Amino acid sequence: MRELLGAGWAAVFLPGEPARLGRLLLWKPTGAAAGDGMAPTGLETEAVELVLPHGRSVRRRRVEGYALPVAVAVSALADAEPTHPSGAAWQAATRFALRLLVDGRLHPAITPAGYDTWQVGPFTAAQRQTLDALAAAFPPHAHCLPEPGPAPVRIAEPAALVREFCDAVADDLVRTPAAPLAMGALPYAWREARAVPSLREWAEETQAALTAEVSVSLRVDVPEGRRRQFRAVLQLHTAADPALVVEAARLWSEPTEVERLLGPRAETETLLALRRGARAWPPLRRLLDDAAPDQLRLTDDEAFELLGDATDALRAAGVDVHWPRELVKALTATAEIGQRTAPGSTAGGLLDTEALLDFRWQVSLGGEPLTEAEMDALAESRRPLVRLRDQWVVADPKLVARAKRRRMGPLTPMEALSAALTGEAERSEMGVPPAGGWGRDGDRVPCAAVGALGDLVARIRDPESRTPVPQPAALKATLREYQKRGLAWLAEMCALGLGGCLADDMGLGKTITLLALHLHRQSDPTTAGPTLVVCPASLLGNWQREAARFAPSTPVRRYHGGDRHLGDLAGDEIVLVTYGVLRRDREVLAETAWSLVAADEAQHVKNPYAVTARELRALPARARVALTGTPVENNLSELWALLDWTTPGLLGTLAAFRDGHARAIEAGEDPKAAERLSRLVRPFLLRRKKSDPGIAPELPPKTETDHVVPLTAEQTSLYEAQVRETMAKIAETEGIARRGLVLKLLTALKQICNHPAQYLKEHGLRQSTPLRGRSGKLDLLDELLDTITAEGESVLVFTQYKQMAALLEKHLAERGVPTLFLHGATPVAQREEMVDRFQRGEVPVFLLSLKAAGTGLNLTRATHVVHYDRWWNPAVEDQATDRAYRIGQGKPVQVHKLLTEGTVEDKVAKLLEAKRALADAVVGSGEAALTELSDAELAELVALGRQS
Repeated sequence: MRELLGAGWAAVFLPGEPARLGRLLLWKPTGAAAGDGMAPTGLETEAVELVLPHGRSVRRRRVEGYALPVAVAVSALADAEPTHPSGAAWQAATRFALRLLVDGRLHPAITPAGYDTWQVGPFTAAQRQTLDALAAAFPPHAHCLPEPGPAPVRIAEPAALVREFCDAVADDLVRTPAAPLAMGALPYAWREARAVPSLREWAEETQAALTAEVSVSLRVDVPEGRRRQFRAVLQLHTAADPALVVEAARLWSEPTEVERLLGPRAETETLLALRRGARAWPPLRRLLDDAAPDQLRLTDDEAFELLGDATDALRAAGVDVHWPRELVKALTATAEIGQRTAPGSTAGGLLDTEALLDFRWQVSLGGEPLTEAEMDALAESRRPLVRLRDQWVVADPKLVARAKRRRMGPLTPMEALSAALTGEAERSEMGVPPAGGWGRDGDRVPCAAVGALGDLVARIRDPESRTPVPQPAALKATLREYQKRGLAWLAEMCALGLGGCLADDMGLGKTITLLALHLHRQSDPTTAGPTLVVCPASLLGNWQREAARFAPSTPVRRYHGGDRHLGDLAGDEIVLVTYGVLRRDREVLAETAWSLVAADEAQHVKNPYAVTARELRALPARARVALTGTPVENNLSELWALLDWTTPGLLGTLAAFRDGHARAIEAGEDPKAAERLSRLVRPFLLRRKKSDPGIAPELPPKTETDHVVPLTAEQTSLYEAQVRETMAKIAETEGIARRGLVLKLLTALKQICNHPAQYLKEHGLRQSTPLRGRSGKLDLLDELLDTITAEGESVLVFTQYKQMAALLEKHLAERGVPTLFLHGATPVAQREEMVDRFQRGEVPVFLLSLKAAGTGLNLTRATHVVHYDRWWNPAVEDQATDRAYRIGQGKPVQVHKLLTEGTVEDKVAKLLEAKRALADAVVGSGEAALTELSDAELAELVALGRQS
């Protein structure tokens, strides 16, 4: 067919009944016979009568050509290069028809013979202009079909023929094999011509609605002046000029002028549109009974219907409903917490009371809150609009219900504060759940704090934006700017009775900041009193030395040892106590009215069920402060434990916190859950890092290096045997027993990676075989220590296993390398002596148990840190590194992490490094998480990889 069009053949469209049966005739414009060897495959010639030139006139003449079905014609014309003007004209018509289909300009209809058909339309003004321009450019050969009737001979109007061709394209192309599935029925989907007379009324009504030039709408006028009823005014519109609006009253009073604006069928199409609207909303039938329908007086019930479902039904019937714009958004409802009027109340006093705070809907008009009387009037209104403050406003049913039941329940001050900080609250049919425990099925609504609660939220929302407090005169040091901001934050939070967690990086001066807070509180009789500092035993000496240095006028007592007592406690004294003594002497300590209780290295109480945590909670205090460099080590429940001690009730119960926050964040179920929790805890958690701009610019650089070493033959044999034997047992075990086997396997593999002697328990008297040459890690450590000590530098060597540290101590002693060894059983006095000796440079190598010495100690003499084995949580390793890399360190620090190639240690280290960016938000549950791996996943993790 493309060849015929390119060879100069003419084209004319032959309409069909129904439209999809139409055809495009290709014929020679000379009128010659078609059969000349160029016949398209599968098509026979056909003779058709056309009107062709004859001398100076025209005559009917039968010509031969090829009649192409619609789909074939569209395909041929889409990319052909016709040389005859008629072919080019129908190519333009094809592209116009396809654009109409792409724009969705088609609708179902019924032919005069009763067949289902698709037609194009309604047209936009631009599409109508395109159709007119296309028809005007049609050459005679393109529309030379004779019109029926007697002489003179006339040919088809080009615009009508183009419209019929577009209908044929629409009717044919939509009837794909999938059309019956999309339509749900065969009419308008089948291809063959079948009459469906039962659909005529529906199709004609649909066609009239879609192709009408005139549409109608209802403008609702509210009662005004002497008119006490609502009314719906009938308005007319035209598709040709969407901005034109004509009231129907003019159609009856000025019909000629309105028909000039809207078209000659304005009256007919208006009545048809009203009839369709009346079927959707029966009250419109009263308009049809009027000789000149222009407006409808509405009852209150009818007006109420137009505010709800009736509007949707009318819109579906093509009738829009317009209310005055200022009515739609005039009334709003906001969930508020607190009291708007609280004469003389203060933010601080708000939390000192046991009174409950309101949680209620507050309705506002134009942003101005309604009075209680106005909300009562709104709640009692039965009309769709109410008169408030000299204006009509829409009484939305949902809003009226909120005004009627506006009190959603009282909240405790801490529950109210929690909801106010997140900006959201949930309520259920059972009332308001606790602050930390919104149920997953609750109705979450935005809320705002008002009155004293609003003032409090504004004061605490940003921990760093505090009015500075004067540095205490008794503090013998100059605080850094970030420490001053930390002091101001702690002072205000404690004054409000809220407490908080100072979670700065290790080495940024949490101790001196707490000492400054103690001195600051002594200047005010309402906050003055003794301070109790609870800390690990290894930090008692550090606290005492720091207090003597920076607050020399303040009495400090160690509540430790056999002769401990509080009999002569001074009013401004600082008492130092270990977590162990706290567990034993909680009742004695609870007899003192502490002004401030501080928990240093507060991660020690991260388990809320442990005895230490329970005893700490039982200590009375006017203010509580937690100090820790890692507020979250393993999971978010640890954050709950810290803040529930410093600020009881803020996060609700632990179970509610897990349901409402932790599970959604850790499982990634709710993308906004982490943001909500951050808004809630940020005022109570101040965390600065050494890497933050302006915090510690004088710190020297820190370099971290992973040293990957191969396993020795002995290690490889032990490793593979352990994996093989234990994985066989794991495959046959379930539940707790399986988890226990997995942990046992992981521990054994890490010990093998450290040294076969540790795994085989070759320590003490039983150890006779030399350690050298049996472990890649030990051989590398020897090389590192030789270099470090030769350069006169000092090093910290951390291991999580006391037994491994003991092996290292013996091995290094045999090599003549002096060491110190600090572990959990080292007495307090001996620990302090070790720290002093190391800091004085007497011993270059300090062996430390990670859990016993990973926090609190100041070991800035060291310029190298070696992690002999890897902890599953990178935050713990960072804390240990911070023993050397902290304020006071004047030299670059090099961190060496020893890894065995291809082992579980190597693979887990890579996983942790990939997730390090998330450690500040949520850290996985460490080694325990690995126990939940499937057998296949676990086998892949522990399998010995290829070593170079």
